[in-house]
Amino acid sequence: MFLTEGLKSLLPHALRQIIRCNRLNIRNTSGIAAGYKQANVLILHKSLADDFEKFCHANEGPLPLLYRSKPGDWECPSLSSDSDIRTDCLQYRIYEHGVCTGSLKSLREYSEQLKNMVTFYLGCSFSFEEAVKNAGIPVRNVEQKCNVSMYKTAVPCYSVSTFCCNLVVTMRPIPESQLEAAVLATSEFKEAHGAPIHIGDPGLLGIQDLSKPDYGDPVHLHPGDIPVFWACGVTGVEAIINCRAPLAFTHSPGCMFITDLKNDNVTFRSSREVPQVHCISQDPLHYSIVSAEAAQKIKTLETLIGIDPGDRGIIHLHRQDELLKACLSISHAQSVLITTGFPTNFTYEPPEENDGPPGALAIAAILQALQKEVAIVTDQRAMNLNKKIIEEAVQLGILKRPVPLLSYQSKSANSALTFLCENGNPRRPRFDHLIAIERAGMAADGNYYNARKVNIKHLVDPIDELFLAAQTLPGVTTTGVGDGGNELGMGKIKDAVKKHIKNGDVIACDVEADFAVVAGVSNWGGYAIACALYILSTCEVHDRYLRKAVGFPRLSNKTVWLSALPSVTKEEKLLKTLVQHGVRSGKTASLEMEVDGLPFYNTHSLMIEKLRETAQ
Repeated sequence: MFLTEGLKSLLPHALRQIIRCNRLNIRNTSGIAAGYKQANVLILHKSLADDFEKFCHANEGPLPLLYRSKPGDWECPSLSSDSDIRTDCLQYRIYEHGVCTGSLKSLREYSEQLKNMVTFYLGCSFSFEEAVKNAGIPVRNVEQKCNVSMYKTAVPCYSVSTFCCNLVVTMRPIPESQLEAAVLATSEFKEAHGAPIHIGDPGLLGIQDLSKPDYGDPVHLHPGDIPVFWACGVTGVEAIINCRAPLAFTHSPGCMFITDLKNDNVTFRSSREVPQVHCISQDPLHYSIVSAEAAQKIKTLETLIGIDPGDRGIIHLHRQDELLKACLSISHAQSVLITTGFPTNFTYEPPEENDGPPGALAIAAILQALQKEVAIVTDQRAMNLNKKIIEEAVQLGILKRPVPLLSYQSKSANSALTFLCENGNPRRPRFDHLIAIERAGMAADGNYYNARKVNIKHLVDPIDELFLAAQTLPGVTTTGVGDGGNELGMGKIKDAVKKHIKNGDVIACDVEADFAVVAGVSNWGGYAIACALYILSTCEVHDRYLRKAVGFPRLSNKTVWLSALPSVTKEEKLLKTLVQHGVRSGKTASLEMEVDGLPFYNTHSLMIEKLRETAQ
């Protein structure tokens, strides 16, 4: 019998011969045939073959098709020489009407049935293990001399005819400091499932217990390791089970067919293809992936909105990459709650200023275009005003449809949880991201102040409580957008506000958001968020990660997304609408300000144009 030592140096042809003679004393093929492609094997009746091929093309992440045989063809000349699929896998499984009825070392006894069956060879993540190792990243399952862990998820694949199932994934523990290196090492191995489809908490995939894989062996995480998940070819096995074919064969998970094809050395051609990894949540732990090109564009947006009209000192409030991380988090969200409203003009009716609502509607517009659920919560006294503004925004073409408008009142200790969650159940939140833009924020003394230290608490409903409650809800993240430090969410940078902003020691908001987006004008922050979400949606690297590498790219919706972006024309129409409803500017003498030698209004229009230009 051959032992595992020395197997790496054997050529695939020799390994297949040893397997064929049943002389290999190993349980799986992980860690052997280093540098060569390995393949999942699925054998179906020829009547199902066309639909299964379509199913593979519709779900290329888990099912990268390397080769499809003709009926009764036991060889695969484009993948290997002198191979016989009846004998060249370590172990096979037989399925009858969707039930696994046994394991086999050889399929020779089924040679007659195989004459009417087609073999599919699908890429396998074992193929990229050598590249991962060469990058200096430990391959834990190989270290622990066991099979890789495989799990069924709650992620549905794109269905084709009778083939429908949820995605199956492999999990590999990766040291946190090497996450980006692991993504980089595997991204270009598209025929071996490519980049990961999830990094972080397994519960976000519907996996309840990492110690109990559905296939393979449990692989133990070392301190500092993060669970990283790749799409897996065993997804095809699940599809066969669900289609209940009278007879089908597969490799036994982990017991791959070893091809003669070497993994070609791959290089990235542009920043559009180079992935970056960013942490977007600690509870639950969640990382996202974006291309370097898209990330740089969003950083440019952040720089653009960072200019300081009036030289108020906001340059000291900026935190690098807050816009990028906030928008990555929003991109993963399904339901978003927006709040705005700063009654700084407290001697007028209405007291609202026109900074905030345009930015909030710009965010709502792109969220609608991205088919996310969105609602707005505001002060009870301002409900009628905001209802009219939303209705006219629809008429003006800024919004595709009305946004649900809500109000919040604190009636008990559980009011915030009751508002945010179904039946007040923390495990069933109605929203997974909250955004505050130019919303009055509660100071340390419990009051709300405008920039001139005037207490406006009597005009502000306690919407801050929703952001405080969100801090206790796993999976719910928050973003604050502001331009002075007294806005909801700016508690994250309150020390800088107290030090650098006039009256900061009094007016600084005390309530933190997970992400604090600082802009020269809060509306600019809203426009930048809309543009950043467009950039992420048109980023192929991020799109693949969002859809977990199943289904088809969504870039065909690009025209719809582009039409939802803010524009100078939309801004002018909306500002006229606000004026008609008595909403005034909150920036004193703003029309007299100059920024870089331009009147403030011209700068405002130019900002919108620059943001759109960067996004495209």
